[in-house]
Amino acid sequence: MTKIDFVEESIVEENKIETVDHDHALFNRVEKQLIEYFDGKRKVFELPIFLNGTIFQQEVWQALQTIPYGQSCSYQDIAKRIDRDKAVRAVGQANRKNPLPIIIPCHRVNGKNGALTGYAGNQTNKKEYLLKLEQTFYVNM
Repeated sequence: MTKIDFVEESIVEENKIETVDHDHALFNRVEKQLIEYFDGKRKVFELPIFLNGTIFQQEVWQALQTIPYGQSCSYQDIAKRIDRDKAVRAVGQANRKNPLPIIIPCHRVNGKNGALTGYAGNQTNKKEYLLKLEQTFYVNM
């Protein structure tokens, strides 16, 4: 699996997105695990992922995968975790380019003191929904 996108219903209805082979075994695994996640029955995804990004982006995406379900941390915490203390903004940009939102939980990263900040551009409503779904609490890492 290489990419998941949030798309608006109107785009789907107008067939402006690539079609997916719904009979493919990997698609079925992804769909099943996402449904389990949204039903509150899955906390960890078990899917093969293939990330295409810079070394820095991949370091950030690896760090994101260590944030436990139901917890969040700050961009600064992630920068420290990858030994790049001053790269807070770059961490935010790597988050923004995360090709597998939800699977790689970029929604679990917030501003200082847990403040909701950008998600998928400026879609903090999606981030808020996912954090509420997970009953997330803020942890200084």
